[in-house]
Amino acid sequence: MKTNYIHKFYFFFGILFILSACTNDLDVTPKDDDEFLSEEFYASSNSYKQALAGIYGNLSLTGTSGAGSSNLQGIDPGTSQYARTLWYLQDLAADEPIWSYENDEGGAVKEIQRNTWGPSNTILLGFFSRAMFTVALTNDFLRQTTPEVIEARGHTLKVGNDIKAYRAEARLLRALAYYHMMDLFGKAAFVTENDPIGTFQGPQYDRTQLFQFVESELLAIEGDLIAPRQNEYARADKAVAWTILAKIYLNAKVYTGQEKNTECITYTKKVIGSGFSLASDYSLNFLADNDFNEAGRNEIIFHLVSDGVVTQNYGATTVIINGEVGSLESNSAALGAQGWGGALRVRKQFANKFLNGDVPLTDKRNTLLTAGRTIDIVDVGDRDSGFIITKYKNITSKGKPGPDPTFVDTDFPMFRLADIYLMYAEAVVRGGTGGSMTDAVNYVNLLRSRASSSAISSANLTLPFLIDERSRELYWEGHRRQDLVRFGLFTGGNYNWVFKGGSASGIALPSHFNVYPIPANNMAANPNLTQNTGY
Repeated sequence: MKTNYIHKFYFFFGILFILSACTNDLDVTPKDDDEFLSEEFYASSNSYKQALAGIYGNLSLTGTSGAGSSNLQGIDPGTSQYARTLWYLQDLAADEPIWSYENDEGGAVKEIQRNTWGPSNTILLGFFSRAMFTVALTNDFLRQTTPEVIEARGHTLKVGNDIKAYRAEARLLRALAYYHMMDLFGKAAFVTENDPIGTFQGPQYDRTQLFQFVESELLAIEGDLIAPRQNEYARADKAVAWTILAKIYLNAKVYTGQEKNTECITYTKKVIGSGFSLASDYSLNFLADNDFNEAGRNEIIFHLVSDGVVTQNYGATTVIINGEVGSLESNSAALGAQGWGGALRVRKQFANKFLNGDVPLTDKRNTLLTAGRTIDIVDVGDRDSGFIITKYKNITSKGKPGPDPTFVDTDFPMFRLADIYLMYAEAVVRGGTGGSMTDAVNYVNLLRSRASSSAISSANLTLPFLIDERSRELYWEGHRRQDLVRFGLFTGGNYNWVFKGGSASGIALPSHFNVYPIPANNMAANPNLTQNTGY
């Protein structure tokens, strides 16, 4: 553990300079060359790796002076941490968790989990601005790392071939940000390192344009990225690029109107064939040592770092694990967290995916705690009603708690091999070529076997089965809203869950809720942005 803390310290050392600037431009374009970086900073050849670490750091931190700091002026850190707000927008907005503190963030949480959001929602503002900050950091890093600039500083021999991988990783992180913007908002201001800095305001790119950019970027940098599983911890490699490509291809019908299931199969097969393997135990993916235990080494493709000592933040796993501590259970020691008194429960539609007989009650992915509780939640603020889960823990695989009961050590697993298996299976069922039903069934059964669940046959492998199986395997990992949109179940009335649309029993949502509104403040900062239809 000590070695791991030291590693995380050095990985995030670069953010102390890179993320220290505070910007009040919510379109987040650097005003001049010195806002983020300087010639003095780049006097050392080691600074390039530190600058790259700063871009990674923006995925985990909101500032440089603790959990309450923010480098986005006027935006609360609790509504702008990358993984936390992504989790809100993908999972809290769907049919899995529900949060008792509905008035948190000025009521923004209530709007998200009841699907009553509008352009003034501060969580939408926080994620949009944080993602654009990733774009701005990347663009400036790319300007500072051209061969001409490096040669002028006398660093060409010192940085060697490393700079190619650094630049490729930075471009991947920018593509990741634009992928999330494409998925959540359907459009974004488009800015690259080739655009002028200062008063330049990026043009609006729609989903098709963003899709084309993300695809072309990831294909262009593939050769410069480090081979799968060969990079330093929490840094991206070829497998991360392949996973994002597989994601955009599986969702291509939503983004562009065209099916690309064959392409999804191609890139899931690349990941599957690159040396990843399932951890022997499902729970290992969600423990405090998931950075270097069996899951961290073999199954998790891309982590977002959380650390109770070095990188304290109210990120996704800190919120989730503290929220899992029940109001009735006294389970704080079992989770390694002080807890928030049962803040997070599950909606009954999710609970029934484990309890309705589709899988054995002993399925190891079923971490529901039901004793003394009712499945129904009539009053969201009643923390004693509704089941809770204990999927994530601030406890190591050796049973030791993380060093801080508030800020957890558990990294957020953005991409896992299990998801790749399920994506492959879905793309096959949807008619993609290059895969086989035999392999698809086998991959699903590998997941169910690990969970001590029942095996399926090819007759069971249908789209209705897969949307439920994705929930059982991937719940609370930041995929659910996207999945429901792809299956045509997020809006409309074909599938309602409790408090969908603000109603206790759930009501149909209009189709424009398949994307979020562009935050009003971001539109004010960049007049090129237009509001999504319906908002």
